[in-house]
Formats: sequence, C-alpha cells, structure tokens
Amino acid sequence: MPMAEPAVLFVCLGNICRSPLAEAALRHEAAKAGLTLTVDSAGTADYHVGEPPDPRAIRTAARFGIDIANYRGRQVEAADFTRFTHIYAADHANLRNLQRLAPHSPGAELALLLDLVAGRAGEGLTDPWYGNEDGFLDTWADVTAAARGFLAKLPR
Repeated sequence: MPMAEPAVLFVCLGNICRSPLAEAALRHEAAKAGLTLTVDSAGTADYHVGEPPDPRAIRTAARFGIDIANYRGRQVEAADFTRFTHIYAADHANLRNLQRLAPHSPGAELALLLDLVAGRAGEGLTDPWYGNEDGFLDTWADVTAAARGFLAKLPR
C-alpha cells in the first residue's frame, strides 16, 4: 500500500506565534526542495481564532521573504487527527492537550516539533510571546531546523 502524501499540522497554544512560523518554514523549505505538501497550523486554545499572527511573527517571517499576514488562527478540531499524517506540538503541554483530544486511534503521528531536530528530541519549543523580537528569530531558527528535519525523513 503506498504511503499517504504527508500532511503536517503544527500546534501551539494560540496559533499566532510558534505554529504559524513552523507552517511558514515548512512551506518555504518544501518549495525550495520542489515538494508540495499539505501544511497547516492550529492552536489547542481558542484565544485567537480568526486573528492574524502576532505582528512580531509577521515581521520575522518577512525578514526571510515570507508573507504570513493572511494566516488566521484556528483551533484544533477532531477531523485534524485523520486529515493530517503528522501533528507536531510546540511543547509538552500542547502535546498532552493533543493526546487528550485525539480519538482512540488517531491516524496522525503525534510528536514534539523539536523531535525533528537532531539532538533536540524531547525538548519543547520556547514560546517567544513574552519576549522581544530576538525570541521570534530564535523560534524561526528552530522551526526552520525542524522543517529541514521533516523533509530529510521523507522517503525519496
């Protein structure tokens, strides 16, 4: 049976900082590699449904030539566990939330985002929300490394 085309969902708490940056990074890295993937992001909480990403996240992505201003926050829904083949949580709290929300046999692999980065398995992605712009650049570096790690594990 052929492997399903990868469909990736990145999840953080509010879907305005880490997960939209992770979505943008994977879209960008996949395009550079000539690959088409289904990629989305969501939050476990409903704090920012319908809102654009944090302005600092928008500016950070723009520094790398990526426009995320039209992204909109959404909350994880039950269908995501079958719509996506991989769901990556930004941190342990969001992974636990996903595990509670998941059906008995989720179709998607659930893991931490930084599990995709060599030497970082088991680590949570630092939330830049309470910091300054530099924290968003650090997040960008981490999600870009994770995007590259994800692409490297795809069968060629």
